[in-house]
Amino acid sequence: MQETEIHDYARRLYNARGAKAAAEAAQKARSCEESGKSEDAKTWRHVEAAIKQMLGPHQG
Repeated sequence: MQETEIHDYARRLYNARGAKAAAEAAQKARSCEESGKSEDAKTWRHVEAAIKQMLGPHQG
């Protein structure tokens, strides 16, 4: 997934889930890691980071 797609997905996830979006992305990353899906986990970690970046330094 390209960086622009990650940021677009992160924005849509945040719009749908609000403050819970970063935690949801982190949970999906952990689930992928536990399942051995390292590339999917890496993508979810990028989504999580993009959401936290949108929230700013004092949130998320």
